[in-house]
Amino acid sequence: MTRMMKRALINYGFRLLVLIGVLSAYIREKDALVQFMNHKFTFGISEYGISPLHVLWGIFMIMMLSHLFPGKELSLAYKKGKLEGYEEVEGYDRLTLLEIVQKMNVKAWVVMLVWLSFNAVFAVLYLFKIIDAADMLMLTVFFYLCDYICILFFCPFQTFIMHNKCCINCRIYDWGHFMMFTPMLFIRNFFSWSLFFTALLVLIKWEYNYAKHPERFWDGSNRKLQCSQCKERLCVIKRRLANKCRSLNMKN
Repeated sequence: MTRMMKRALINYGFRLLVLIGVLSAYIREKDALVQFMNHKFTFGISEYGISPLHVLWGIFMIMMLSHLFPGKELSLAYKKGKLEGYEEVEGYDRLTLLEIVQKMNVKAWVVMLVWLSFNAVFAVLYLFKIIDAADMLMLTVFFYLCDYICILFFCPFQTFIMHNKCCINCRIYDWGHFMMFTPMLFIRNFFSWSLFFTALLVLIKWEYNYAKHPERFWDGSNRKLQCSQCKERLCVIKRRLANKCRSLNMKN
């Protein structure tokens, strides 16, 4: 149990509690949630004063700002785009790196297409008033939890599209904020758009770093991304679950 794994499990537990709290409000006071989400904001504060949802907005913003201005406590998966997260593998094949980049870019575009198509369904439902702003908020909080489910337990993008060996090596690791706040694009107020467009900035920064320094994102050119150098072991639970699934499939 590494220090980073403990932090990840604590974050997962916290996000689960946030989901339970918002779900409780959704069940008991959905009309109030709808009114809150449709209210015109000024710098995130409504005329009704500070509510638990303002606190939630603050948590979301601090989370994203920590990725725009990363500190020492973040995983190497986030920091590999920085020079401090890079240790060059001497004599690595530049042509192979370019081939890997091209292949990963294609897979990343497939993920983006799948994600936007999936969310387009909810966007249409929202625009036709079949679901409302509270439903979109609930979807966002669910995605907030799913971010750590993908890190710790199972990631459909890793399994079915990207085929990266672990999160540390993931081409789209810092796309999580853009993904979780995609539903907020369709609700026009400060609360929602400030979250979505800040998440978009995180995505742009990640893509800029990847385009400028692709050698920092591949274990064939960055020694720190190799399994033998890993001190975080965030893949442990996910690998054990995958091995159990393989064993069950072989028995069947």
